[in-house]
Amino acid sequence: MTEELSRDEILRYSRHLLIPDVGLEGQRKLKAASVLVIGTGGLGSPVSLYLAAAGVGRIGLVDYDRVDETNLQRQVVHGTSTVGQLKVESARSRLLDLNPGIQVDAINEPFTSSNAIGIATNYDIIIDGTDNFPTRYLSNDVAVFLGKPNVYGSIFRFDGQASVFHAQKGPCYRCLFPEPPPPGMVPTCAEGGVLGVLPGTIGTIQATEALKLILGIGDSLIGRLLLYNALDMSFDFVTLKKNPKCRVCGPNADIKELIDYEEFCGVPGHDHDDRSAGAAWDIEPGELSGSLNSSRPPLLLDVREPHELQISALTGAINIPLGALASRLSELDSAREMVIFCKGGTRSARALELLLSAGFKRVKNLRGGINSWAREIDPSLPIY
Repeated sequence: MTEELSRDEILRYSRHLLIPDVGLEGQRKLKAASVLVIGTGGLGSPVSLYLAAAGVGRIGLVDYDRVDETNLQRQVVHGTSTVGQLKVESARSRLLDLNPGIQVDAINEPFTSSNAIGIATNYDIIIDGTDNFPTRYLSNDVAVFLGKPNVYGSIFRFDGQASVFHAQKGPCYRCLFPEPPPPGMVPTCAEGGVLGVLPGTIGTIQATEALKLILGIGDSLIGRLLLYNALDMSFDFVTLKKNPKCRVCGPNADIKELIDYEEFCGVPGHDHDDRSAGAAWDIEPGELSGSLNSSRPPLLLDVREPHELQISALTGAINIPLGALASRLSELDSAREMVIFCKGGTRSARALELLLSAGFKRVKNLRGGINSWAREIDPSLPIY
C-alpha cells in the first residue's frame, strides 16, 4: 500500500526526503505503517514520540494507568498538566500536538491473553515498552502467533537491553529466556529505581529498529541482544540463535495458544509497586497506628534498602533489606508480633511469605507500605 504525501507533509519530512535510503518512497512507507506500543511509560514515551515525529501513520497505545508525579522523572510524553489523566489520553494528546497528521489509537485497558490477539492484529509491528515479565512473554507469544516482529527493550537502574524478536527470521524472546526468573528475583523499576535518561536511550533504539523494519534498511537487531550500561557508556552485543526446543516457535512447540501469564511468571502483570499480602495478612495504616500506641506495640521490620532510610523512616523500626532477610532470621523474635513494611508493599509481601515459611506466625504486612503511612498517618513524611 502506498500513501501520497501532501505539500505540508513534504515540508514536514523534508530532512527524511533528503536521505537516499528514505526518500519519498520511504516516507510513504512510514505513512502507511502501523505500530502498536505496549505501555506509555519510560520506554513507551520516547518510542511513541519519535514514531509520531517520523510520520508513522498509525500508532496504537495500550495502557491502563494514570499519570503520576513519580512518572515525570523519565516518562517524557507526559507532563505536570496531565497528572491524574489516563496515560493513553495524555500520550495521545502529546503525539497529536507533535504531529496532527497521524492516527493515534488510545487503548485504555490491560494487555491480556483475552484481548491481545484482537488488538495486535491491526498493527504491523509490536513494541514492548513494559517492565513486567507476564506482559513480556505475552507480547512475545502474540508476535509469534501473528508472525509479527516484536521490538524488545528492558531497563533497570543504569542498564538497558534491546533486541528485535521475530520468529520467522530469528529467535523469539522465549528462545533466550525459556522460563521467567523466580518471583522476586528481579526487582522492578518501582522497587530498584532507574536513571531518568536511560529509557530515553533504549526507547530511542527501539524506535530506530521499528523505523528500519518499516523502511527495509540497515541491519536490525534480529538475532542480536544489545547491552547498554550508562555508567560505562558501553554498548555490547550478544549473538542470539533460535532454540530448537523453544516451546512457542520451535519445530515441536507445544504452546499453541495464549496462556495465563501471571500464573506462568508467578507475579502480577502490572508495573505498580503496590501489592497486598491478602486480607488475612494485611494491616491498615490506621490499625497499625493504634497498635503502636498500645501497651504492647509490634516490632516494625523495614525491608527496604539502607539508602531509602534517608528518604523516610519509621521510628524504632529494624532495617533488614529483603535480600539479606533469609540469612538474618536469627535476629528476629518469632514470638513477638511483627509488622513488615517497605516502600509500597511489594517487598514486604515477599518478606512475609519468607517469614511464614520459616515458621513465624505473628506477622503482618503494612498495606501500601511507608508511602501509605505517609498519606494516611504522617503527612510530614515524603512520598516517593
